[in-house]
Amino acid sequence: MEQGRIKQYRIKQNQIQRDRIRLNPAQRRGLNRFFWLILFLVGIACMWLTQREVPVMMDDEWYSTVLFAERPLTSLQDILQAQVWHYNNWGGRTVAHTIAQLILLYLREPVADALNVAMIVLLAWMINAVTWERRFSFVTLTVGFLHGLNANWKMSMYWQTGACNYLYTTVLILAFLWLYLRQAEAEQKREIPGSLLLAPVLGLLSGWTNENMGPAVWVLTLMVMLLRRRRKQAIRLWMPIGSLFCLAGSVLMIMAPGNGVRSAEVASSQYGVLWQIFLRMYGVCKGAWEYLFPVILVTAALVLVNVCVLGNRLKEKDMLLLAGALLSWGAMVLSPHYPDRASFGTMCLLICVIVSQAGAVLQRRDDRRCRAALTAAGVFVWLRGMYFLGEFLAVCWGWIR
Repeated sequence: MEQGRIKQYRIKQNQIQRDRIRLNPAQRRGLNRFFWLILFLVGIACMWLTQREVPVMMDDEWYSTVLFAERPLTSLQDILQAQVWHYNNWGGRTVAHTIAQLILLYLREPVADALNVAMIVLLAWMINAVTWERRFSFVTLTVGFLHGLNANWKMSMYWQTGACNYLYTTVLILAFLWLYLRQAEAEQKREIPGSLLLAPVLGLLSGWTNENMGPAVWVLTLMVMLLRRRRKQAIRLWMPIGSLFCLAGSVLMIMAPGNGVRSAEVASSQYGVLWQIFLRMYGVCKGAWEYLFPVILVTAALVLVNVCVLGNRLKEKDMLLLAGALLSWGAMVLSPHYPDRASFGTMCLLICVIVSQAGAVLQRRDDRRCRAALTAAGVFVWLRGMYFLGEFLAVCWGWIR
């Protein structure tokens, strides 16, 4: 009997000790927030240090001038003249290169670096806004995903001209796309304030971004309107107006006389038609199996878990985002050159799907094991992105030779 009482006493004491160690829900939430805040601040610090180490390079020096004359920019009039010349003699990405020249003219280097870091965070937030996810943890992980799943993070987000061509313009594209994806959901009926003004402005700017993303986003606006018509819902006035402006921006960009001048300098134009077709198909396949393969792999894994394991259905916005990614990737078959940084917009659309699928998994099965598994996988990809930045900094600081 005495041994039984001692055993019961020890069990009771162990239970009291476990209760003392165990965190209550409020403490657990506070610890989680602290964890994600630390990860977010570490990411900001790594991005800032990396941005400070990336020098002015390649086209930055050229876009700091009037382009057609060897003198630096001094005023808005110089930028206007430079962009007119650029449109007629080199390419139609007027929106991106105007932003680049404004930054190079008016912002000092530390301010421009801080703006680029802020734009990376803003893009991560926009990716979550497009999928209606409001978790701070998702924004933190998305910042890492933009590096860890990126075919060329340096040239698409840290090189100043490249950042304006891809990072800045993708923010505009997602802002425009957000207006339409909100209307794609069947339960969304309320008019978005200011849409009639925002849609044409964002539509024109989004269409005039780059050659694969502008037309892809325009097609998505048509698909949203067709979905609403199929459900016998009203098509808001701003929707066709924004779509037309997006189309106009894409036409202005693609039909720029400078594109013909630039294409004439590509070596593949010297080959026969069959050989050019082969090279185009090779470039598109390289985009899928090399540039986009990491983000495709993560997207496929989450879709498999969400749809095949948990039995959820893909939402309309997810199917639209997947269609946009497919269109923006396939559109590169029309380009004689497919650089790795051109996959940036497609990658961002797929990251939108990743965020949406992760949110859907948590909605269906929000328990400790599921959250732990998703957190571990997300932090693993986040660490991959931070590894790239850390490796770059170590080389710059002479720690790796």
